[in-house]
Amino acid sequence: MTVPPPSVQRSFRLARRTADELDAAAMATGESRNALADRLLGEALRIERHPLIRFRSGAAGRREPTLVGTRLLVRDIVATVRAHGNERTGAAEYLGLPQRSVAAAIAYYADHGDEIDADVVWAEEIARDEHARWERQQAALG
Repeated sequence: MTVPPPSVQRSFRLARRTADELDAAAMATGESRNALADRLLGEALRIERHPLIRFRSGAAGRREPTLVGTRLLVRDIVATVRAHGNERTGAAEYLGLPQRSVAAAIAYYADHGDEIDADVVWAEEIARDEHARWERQQAALG
């Protein structure tokens, strides 16, 4: 597991409305204002550079990049491209996506591959744990 880089102190002036919305959102999510502001600002900067990517929370509460207009995770699109021998056209056809959408996911991966690779490892661990739990349940049933 990678250790996050140390934080940097910054001072910002926010519009009253923005500050109020940040406070309300922090209260609703249970995140600290600083953690929420850091997450939202980080995601906004990535969206600015990668306009076809958005972030959503999965069932485990983990936020992952997805392709706009779909429920497809960037990590799944990258895995599909790899499964098609790194051939984007075949992957796009398989996924029923325009090639520009697959290209957008690849562009995001090019900039944030270390995080996407960590998401893949995390998802594989969850899948292994869930499969082991299912096997235990089957064994318990006889």
